[in-house]
Amino acid sequence: MELVDILRWTASISGMIAAAMVSLNAGAKVSGSGFVLFCGSSIVWIAASLLDGNNPLAVQNIVLLGINLFGVYRYLWRKPKAKAAE
Repeated sequence: MELVDILRWTASISGMIAAAMVSLNAGAKVSGSGFVLFCGSSIVWIAASLLDGNNPLAVQNIVLLGINLFGVYRYLWRKPKAKAAE
């Protein structure tokens, strides 16, 4: 198995696990960890696609990396807003 194949499988499997984590809606830490895993998956997809010369897939995953970084910020870094008094 070539390096590109290993990268593809790694990105694919980690993306499926991340999707399951986010879809569980089991709390901010689980969803945030799913987005961290999505970031890793996107980085591996970018590397594999650039090695393979598949530029559209690389561009797609650069955009997805940005979206996933926002998910990490939203679920893990941002402090929750104080609830307004009724």
